[in-house]
Amino acid sequence: MKTVLKKFSKQDFTATNILIFITVVMYIIQINIPQGGLLFGLNLYFMVYDFWWQPLSTMFAHGGIGHLGMNMFVLWQFGNLIERARGAKEIIALYLISGLITSILSFGYIFYLDNSVNLVGASGAICALLGFVAYYDKAQRSGIITWVLLISVAPLIIGLPIAWYAHFIGLAVGFIYGLIRR
Repeated sequence: MKTVLKKFSKQDFTATNILIFITVVMYIIQINIPQGGLLFGLNLYFMVYDFWWQPLSTMFAHGGIGHLGMNMFVLWQFGNLIERARGAKEIIALYLISGLITSILSFGYIFYLDNSVNLVGASGAICALLGFVAYYDKAQRSGIITWVLLISVAPLIIGLPIAWYAHFIGLAVGFIYGLIRR
């Protein structure tokens, strides 16, 4: 065990990497529990059965290994960028606060417009990170907005069930978070 731990340096234990680790562990738990996606995703059970944890747990549940891998890669990129610039506390606060707000606002969409949805994934919280970066980096702003449009609309065109609204909500929440935290 000591030899395994010696391979890790202090730099490996960033807040972003810990968020990624927690998400991967949560996904493993999710896929090993019957109906884990419904239990940890955000859906009408939130209100009907008082599943109060869903706005948080949905950020750590995922629809498959590809979904998990893609989200964790983008979290790793942008989370570490923000963490280096603003610190561990800021990335954790940004990710969890904006992720929860995005989940709650996305639930409004689910409740009023499409109550058959089971929302899973960190995409809303990750798009909040992108919105935060877009607020501070005006040179990258149009590219980030274009990217969020692309990852939101292209999958819909080919028929993938994607929570495009969570992407847009997260982008806006992250931008507003940056405005507040400036």
